[in-house]
Amino acid sequence: MTSTSKGLHPRNKHQHAYDFEALSAAVPALTAFVRDNGYGTLSIDFANPQAVKTLNQALLKHFYAIPHWQLPEQFLCPAVPGRVDYLHYLADLLAPLNKGKVPTGSKLHLLDTGCGANLIYPLLAQAEYGWKVTASELDPEALAAAVLLIKQNQLHHKIALRQQHKSEQIFQGIIQPDDLFDLTLCNPPFHSSAEQAQAGSERKAKNLGQKNTRLNFAGRNHELWCEGGEAAFIRRMINESQSYAQQVVWFSSLVSKQENLPVLQQQLTKLGAQQQLIEMQQGNKQSRLLAWSFMNPTQRQLWADYRWR
Repeated sequence: MTSTSKGLHPRNKHQHAYDFEALSAAVPALTAFVRDNGYGTLSIDFANPQAVKTLNQALLKHFYAIPHWQLPEQFLCPAVPGRVDYLHYLADLLAPLNKGKVPTGSKLHLLDTGCGANLIYPLLAQAEYGWKVTASELDPEALAAAVLLIKQNQLHHKIALRQQHKSEQIFQGIIQPDDLFDLTLCNPPFHSSAEQAQAGSERKAKNLGQKNTRLNFAGRNHELWCEGGEAAFIRRMINESQSYAQQVVWFSSLVSKQENLPVLQQQLTKLGAQQQLIEMQQGNKQSRLLAWSFMNPTQRQLWADYRWR
C-alpha cells in the first residue's frame, strides 16, 4: 500500500515560513545570523553551519520546549521539519489500532536505530507524542553527546540509550528478549563510500553557493556511508527484523533513493511481511518511509488492546 504527500504532514508545525522574530526571541543568539534575503523577507545563510545549528536550537526550544541542544563539530546536523515529518507519518500507522486516533503517552515505545549525536528523533518523539524512546548508537563519541543532551534536558525517564558494539549489526545486540516496541525508525547511511559522500556534499554546497563543503556539511563516516550503501543497509535491517517479528509492531526506515525500492519490497514480500510505503516531500526534497510488519491485523489489534489500555 502506498500513500503520497505533496507537502509536510498536516500535523507538522512547520507548514509556513520561519518566524525569525519569534525564533530569535526564544534563542537570542539567532539574531546574529538573521538577514534580509533580498526579497524583503528574513532568512539565514543555510550554508553557514553555525547559523543552521542555532536555528535548530531555536526551533526545538520554541516549538518543542527543548531548552538545550548542541552538536559537536563534524556530526550530522538534521533539518527539524523533515525529521518530525517522519515521526508524524510513522505515528499514523498506529492510529487504526486506536479507533483512528494516534496513541500518545509513555505506554508507547519507539526504537531509534542510530540516533547520532543530535538525538533528534527521540527528542521530537517525546515532545510531540510523549512516547518512551530507546535509542541505539555505534559511535562512542556520538553516544556521549546524546547522553549529555538527555542530562541537560532532564529526560532520563523518557529516553534510554544503548550502545551498538558491532558495526555489522542493527537490531542484534540492541533488542533484548523482554523488549516490546510499537515502532522502529532509522535514517540509514545514504552513500556507499566516503568519496561518494564527499561528492554529495560538494553538490549540495554548489547548490547553496558554498565552497567549504567539509566544514559545512559534516557527518561522521557511519552517518553518511556504509559498504553497499543505503540498499545494503536496509536489506540487512529487514533480514534482522525477522528475529524480532513478535516484539515489534511496525519496523520502518527512510529510503532516499527511489531505485532502491523494488529490491527492498521484493525482499519483504518474500519474507511474508505486510508493508506500507509513504511518499514524503519537504520542499524540493522527496523521500520515502518504508514500513513493514510480520504481525497480521488481528495480532496488531490484540497488541494494542493489551498494551495501550
